[in-house]
Amino acid sequence: MFNRASKTFSNLIELVTRRLVNKLIVLFTTIIILVVGSLTFISYQMLQKESVANSIASTSNNLLLVNQNLEDYLNGIKQLSLPQINYDELSYAIMHESEEYASRMFVEEYLRNLYFSRKDLEAIYLYVVEQDKYYAVTKENYNVTVRTATDPNIAQLPWFRETMDNPNNHAYQSFELAGAKPGYPVDTSNSFMAYHRVLRSIASREPLAVLSFYVNPSMKDDIIEDIPFSEGQHLMFLSPDDHVPFAMDDPSFYGLMKQDGAFERLADGKSGRFTWSEGDQKYLVVYNTSEQDGWQLVKPIPYRQIYATATTTRNLNFLIGFLFLLLAVILVTFFSSAITRPLKKLSYQMSRFSHGDFEAETEVVGKDELAYLSRHFNQMVRRTNELINERYKMKLVEKNAILKALEAEINPHFLYNALQAISTKALKSERFDIADMIDALALTLRYAISGKDIVRAREELQHIERYMALQKARFGSRLQVVYDWDDSLMELEIPKLSIQTLVENAIKHALEKVSSTVTISIGARADAENLVISVHDDGPGFTPERLEQVRESFRKEWEERQGDNAGDSIGLVNLHTRLKLLYGEEAELRIVTEDNAGTEMQMLLPRGGGSYV
Repeated sequence: MFNRASKTFSNLIELVTRRLVNKLIVLFTTIIILVVGSLTFISYQMLQKESVANSIASTSNNLLLVNQNLEDYLNGIKQLSLPQINYDELSYAIMHESEEYASRMFVEEYLRNLYFSRKDLEAIYLYVVEQDKYYAVTKENYNVTVRTATDPNIAQLPWFRETMDNPNNHAYQSFELAGAKPGYPVDTSNSFMAYHRVLRSIASREPLAVLSFYVNPSMKDDIIEDIPFSEGQHLMFLSPDDHVPFAMDDPSFYGLMKQDGAFERLADGKSGRFTWSEGDQKYLVVYNTSEQDGWQLVKPIPYRQIYATATTTRNLNFLIGFLFLLLAVILVTFFSSAITRPLKKLSYQMSRFSHGDFEAETEVVGKDELAYLSRHFNQMVRRTNELINERYKMKLVEKNAILKALEAEINPHFLYNALQAISTKALKSERFDIADMIDALALTLRYAISGKDIVRAREELQHIERYMALQKARFGSRLQVVYDWDDSLMELEIPKLSIQTLVENAIKHALEKVSSTVTISIGARADAENLVISVHDDGPGFTPERLEQVRESFRKEWEERQGDNAGDSIGLVNLHTRLKLLYGEEAELRIVTEDNAGTEMQMLLPRGGGSYV
């Protein structure tokens, strides 16, 4: 199965990459996908971060304002529990309510006034500590009634002990969780909390009574409604010390957070945020802690809601990117085909050319690079046809030349044998100088007609010595020769007869022009870029006109030289051409001359310029 899938994939890759247009489509499509995907991913990440930051900022500000209002609301209840005036009279009435009717009426009237002062009070209870007796103010059948009863168990209830032990003489009791025991015969289904206040004697600080307010959630709900709330979000109003809920939307969710220890991460006296996970759902928990009493308003928000806008934007970007990709593929296909169509035609003609059809020319359209390539391909085809015709003609000429060479081959050998016979005759007549000259001439002739075009410097210098011996026989002591050749360059490969050409030029333009002695120096050295072979003479030198004429002949093309009368510089021109052909354009024949300072001919052979350097 794996091999079959691999083979199918390989075939698909081969099909896609077989044509240039397919490669261009795949290339540009990949680029577009990477660009659109990268931009979408980056924008999604930025939107996520911005959404979280905006959610934190807006929720934090909202919780701050609402928590302040809730704390003000609780402070109002707290202030209501403290007698603002006539505290002594109230204390006296509580201590004597069992004995004096007027005191009892004062207490009842005080409780009625408290009840009517607020709309969110469900009931008011006043527990007289010494009597184990309590007063209850409730609404029954639209009438506010005051009842009394005795219950010694009130003092044993947790909220009662908490209130007594509290240094601030008050306590809050929540009815949001199941199992809360009010102690009094009060229906807590309509109350979300109770506030208990200890009333103490001013003189002795002994507890006289405990005043309890049972509060319905009407005003609290009005305050909390200012918090934006949507499905999936949660809200909890927690007590300062033990995180008891006094308002919550989902008791089971509160239980999960408490069981997981999430409320332990709420910083005391501070506001902030943290991330909490429940199963596969992650929540951003933003909370605010009131400055005065430390009440905490907690709002867990699912991250999926925060990311909803970013997710919608991402999906929209993907849709737009997909549509853009379809349009781009169509455009890329169209333009790629337009671009590669001339290449396809050129490829077809090149295939014909490679199979021997030398009449294959392609159409040239436009002035771009493809047109340039097509135009030069057509020129190559035409030039190839011309070269084939020229090659055919050269073959015919070559055959004729071979025949003529065979006919003339006997002539050099005849001359060489004749010179050997004359040398023998001179030796027998004891004309040793003539014999030496004839031997030098014979060896010179043999060297000149040898088939090699490239020789080592050692061989060329031996030939020059024999050549100079013949010239000394002609010019005598007027010809002086000095060698300054670097031993490391003795095996250097150079064109045959190249040094002889320079020496001949020195003899012709220096020695033959004067009647005084002329010294010819032959040397070779290596510098950083070139190998320099030089022949220097101390003759009269070139005239400026003659020097410019020779240099101009160097710059002419070969075809121009054939019709031009190069005169006695033809040897130098030919040597210059040979150097260019063997060593490249950087090789050259340089002439350095000054009045009355002689002439120096230099062959510059670039290092690495050919197989001989």
